Amino acid sequence: MSRPKPEPVQVIKQRRDDALQKLAGGVPYIQHLGVNFDRRGDELTANLPFSQSLIGNPFLPAIHGGATGAFLEIAAVMELMWSIVWKQMENGGPAAEAIERGEFPAMPKTIDFTVDYLRTGLPRDAYARARVNRSGRRYASVHVEAWQDNKTRIFAQATGHFLMPELIFE
Repeated sequence: MSRPKPEPVQVIKQRRDDALQKLAGGVPYIQHLGVNFDRRGDELTANLPFSQSLIGNPFLPAIHGGATGAFLEIAAVMELMWSIVWKQMENGGPAAEAIERGEFPAMPKTIDFTVDYLRTGLPRDAYARARVNRSGRRYASVHVEAWQDNKTRIFAQATGHFLMPELIFE
């Protein structure tokens, strides 16, 4: 009895990168802000490239609090979605095939989202990484932190609670 030959690692990586790009590309506001994602295994880092349009206070200058909050919420939602997509891609079957075609479950809906502005967002690129604290069938809790030059100097953090979508592929 022979086993099927495993796919090359590059093919698997490319499939995951394509799924992430399709997932992020399906949200117009992500494109509007210019947010992109760096994937290392199952870990996502969101990147908000600096743009003059993000400045809220030109006298400081500082990134607008609304742009910061939106960036944190995008990072949280994408981490939740990526955790769903990752699990379904790993399990294979019809779910993995649907994801490869770009058919994703609905996005989680925000119940509440609390942002803590810890210091001024400077006029430079920002990064964020989210951590899913709890994710069940109906509810998820996510914590996200954003930094700029130094990961230990967080300039904003947030905690959000989300209503999870009904998964069409289980």
